[in-house]
Amino acid sequence: MTLPAPIEAYFTAEAPQEGARLAAAFAPEAIVHDEGKSHRGPAEIEAWWKAAKAKYRHRAEPLEVTEARGKTVVRARVSGHFPGSPAMLTFTFGLSGDRITDLRIGG
Repeated sequence: MTLPAPIEAYFTAEAPQEGARLAAAFAPEAIVHDEGKSHRGPAEIEAWWKAAKAKYRHRAEPLEVTEARGKTVVRARVSGHFPGSPAMLTFTFGLSGDRITDLRIGG
């Protein structure tokens, strides 16, 4: 399975040392929606990502990628320290050029 470069960076960045690499995959106006909250801009997104990695110590394994309504949809098996692990989650990415403009994470 081939993922666009910014999405590949999202799934392969190692926390916390590669937080800047992850943040660089997001456009300046990017927004992430996860667990009922929104995180805007690369700095806020990096802080959210580091906090989630520290809390859940999770890893996401992309299993399927499709396109829907101009978005790249990735189904991934997420395992870590949370109830119900592992879980199948859907990551819906908006892209512009070589940057992620929006990401919605859901069940």
